[in-house]
Amino acid sequence: MTPKRHRAASTKKTRRTSGRSSRTVTKARTPARKTAAAKKAAAVRKVAPKLPPRQFPLPLEEMPTKWYNILADLPEPLPPPMDPKEGESRLAVLPEVLVGECLKQEFSPDRWVDIPDELMSLYAQAGRPRPLFRALTLEKHLKTPARLYYKSEFYSPTGSHKVNTALAQAFYAREEGYERLATETGAGQWGTALAYGASLCGLKCTVYWVRAVFSWKPQRKGLMKLLGADVYASPSDKTECGKKLWEMNPNHPGSLGIAISEGLEDARHDKKAIYCLGSVLNHVLMHQTIIGLETLKQFEMAKTYPDVVISCLGGGSNFGGFALPFVGEAITKKKKTRFIAAQSQAAPNLQGQYRYDFADHAEMTPLLKMYTLGHQCEMDPIKGDGLRYHGCSPIISFLRDKGYIETVAYPKDEKHVFQRAKTFVQTEGFLPAPESAYSIACAIDEAIKCRETGEEKVIAFNVSGHGFMDMDGYAEVLGL
Repeated sequence: MTPKRHRAASTKKTRRTSGRSSRTVTKARTPARKTAAAKKAAAVRKVAPKLPPRQFPLPLEEMPTKWYNILADLPEPLPPPMDPKEGESRLAVLPEVLVGECLKQEFSPDRWVDIPDELMSLYAQAGRPRPLFRALTLEKHLKTPARLYYKSEFYSPTGSHKVNTALAQAFYAREEGYERLATETGAGQWGTALAYGASLCGLKCTVYWVRAVFSWKPQRKGLMKLLGADVYASPSDKTECGKKLWEMNPNHPGSLGIAISEGLEDARHDKKAIYCLGSVLNHVLMHQTIIGLETLKQFEMAKTYPDVVISCLGGGSNFGGFALPFVGEAITKKKKTRFIAAQSQAAPNLQGQYRYDFADHAEMTPLLKMYTLGHQCEMDPIKGDGLRYHGCSPIISFLRDKGYIETVAYPKDEKHVFQRAKTFVQTEGFLPAPESAYSIACAIDEAIKCRETGEEKVIAFNVSGHGFMDMDGYAEVLGL
């Protein structure tokens, strides 16, 4: 039998149920209404199509619980640190100046290193995980077919990625019974981060700050002091190393190499103090890999993968933290990704010589195999002074030597990179640190190349810090 076709109009039926009186059931006129609503929704979608998502926030429960140690995946062993041919052993002194757990991690062969539960809680307190953003407005402004994504390390409580290792080093120092941390800082971001970490862990903190930057960032100095730190312009009259240079020239601009020497000397002469380094060494970069590990998960959320990974580079903590998890996949999974380190011509260390050199001015550290300009070379101060360091991390130097990493160095006047930063501010709305402006400039330059070639590349870059305490530098360079 052919089934009967029922009209959509409302009908009334009387149904008899056992033991009950008959009742009337009314059918609603829904099909016609649903059809009309569907048509209206479709019309709206045609007028306002769904836009791609701008933000990829990683849930707290998906924050990485381990750091990535790329030493386990390098194609050959990393050249080890060495003692100089003359003088006392620098390697023998390391246990006196570095946190024990950090020194253990420095030479660990393990691919994955657990993040302690209490430190995970501190990371959450500091706002991790941090979002990955799609730069849709910047893409539209550039008229590029490239897709641009940036990691928001500027959401840090102190303004940069440096908090990731500052909390780790302060936590381990407290666990080992130390009462004070001594360190250096260039742009001021690391000094602020360690002052923050020390404060949360109940420790004192002493910061030797490169004088060229100390003189024009009073607000950042104030923040360090608010966090409880003692802050000295370097070279200072507080250490023998600093005093020699200070007496020759009280206005000496200083350098990260000099400030590192002062921090090491300070810690070595106080049994209750320990030295903490903000970049270069393996354990520092490993702590920072939480950035790249989060970003890998966020690209899974975005259902894409970067063709190009970019970040600025001084000593290597920011670039390494962002890029190394992706480099690991390039090594182990043969991913075809380009890695570009954005630097300043004031200190283009990745264009220097690949050889053994000291990490500090006074030759207190072991010799490290790295790309270097020479540990006592003079470099002109710049506003992005966190990039003004003579040598690059041994891990990144090794990868550069093996052909995994490219580099570009921008002019010392910083006009190009700050103009690019201005474009970023006016399209994406976030003010980057001067160092992060280099990362942005490189990403924009690559996107413009895609506009010229028509390539639809996915470009990932890290905005490692905010610039709210750096406006005097922007104003001077851009004439604001």
